[in-house]
Amino acid sequence: MQSNFFRPNDRPLLNLALLVITLFTTFSAYLLGFARSEPVAHAIRESLLFSISLILILGSHEMGHYVLARWHRVDTSLPYFIPLPLLGVGTLGAVIRIRGRIPNRNALVDIGAAGPIAGLLVAIPVLIVGIIRAKVVDEPSFTLFLGEGSLWNLAEHLWHYLVGVARDSGEAPVTGASTFSFGDNLLTLLLQRLIWGALPVGKTLLVGPMFTAGWFGLLVTMLNLIPIGQLDGGHLSYAVLGAAASRLGKVIALLMFGLSLFYSIGWLLWLVVAGKLIGFGHPPPLESDSPLSPARKWTVAISVAALILCVMPVPIAIISVP
Repeated sequence: MQSNFFRPNDRPLLNLALLVITLFTTFSAYLLGFARSEPVAHAIRESLLFSISLILILGSHEMGHYVLARWHRVDTSLPYFIPLPLLGVGTLGAVIRIRGRIPNRNALVDIGAAGPIAGLLVAIPVLIVGIIRAKVVDEPSFTLFLGEGSLWNLAEHLWHYLVGVARDSGEAPVTGASTFSFGDNLLTLLLQRLIWGALPVGKTLLVGPMFTAGWFGLLVTMLNLIPIGQLDGGHLSYAVLGAAASRLGKVIALLMFGLSLFYSIGWLLWLVVAGKLIGFGHPPPLESDSPLSPARKWTVAISVAALILCVMPVPIAIISVP
């Protein structure tokens, strides 16, 4: 049985070790970054809940790719979780390595869409429970367009600082304390409205570990469904457009630069990753002229709808605290 499940190049002990390490880093990231002011027993419970929820979402995403790749007899690795100690939420997600050629455009859609859809099927229930467990609190004020995290605003601060240095003022920019807030998308807004109704003006939800894990799952889904190169969205766009998908990817890259300029500099980081590390090209499937079935066209449409629902102009908002 082992020879039927594992491939010759598989390294299951490494996959398992990275999973265990990522469980620890996500647990410690939430414990130290989000729950450090809570009572110890409560903080440990909430951190464990976050870690398990996030691993389930990320694992479902990658296993969606893995199962469909195996279904189409495409050689692929087991999921590799990527731990990130003491930073962010403790992980950069998970990846699989497709080692074989994808046979046709239908298989390209199946493999590309299976991850985001499987991840969402787990993330949405986790998100719903997280919203139910949330508390209504006063809403901090912040600017979405040209906000504090936008490249435009940061460049303006840098310009004023450099002008001050040139004038030998020796004064650094005056900044107060700051915190951050998770950005909303259409899906989180819809679920919040369905569960809590219309919140009073000036009120928002204070969320906990399950919302945070579900939100991160939506972020991963959004980033992966962007139609660039060999991202999940790039698989889908190539299946539909063929070689013309690279032109669409470059247009999307310009939109991402606009988002980084006016909304959040975080988009610039993902633009560099997508453009330089992933690239805009995509290898053709073995049967590049094979037609897309109607079911696969619907799958692409569902994936586009998922991307629209998950888009966050400002994934994390920086908020100044007086």
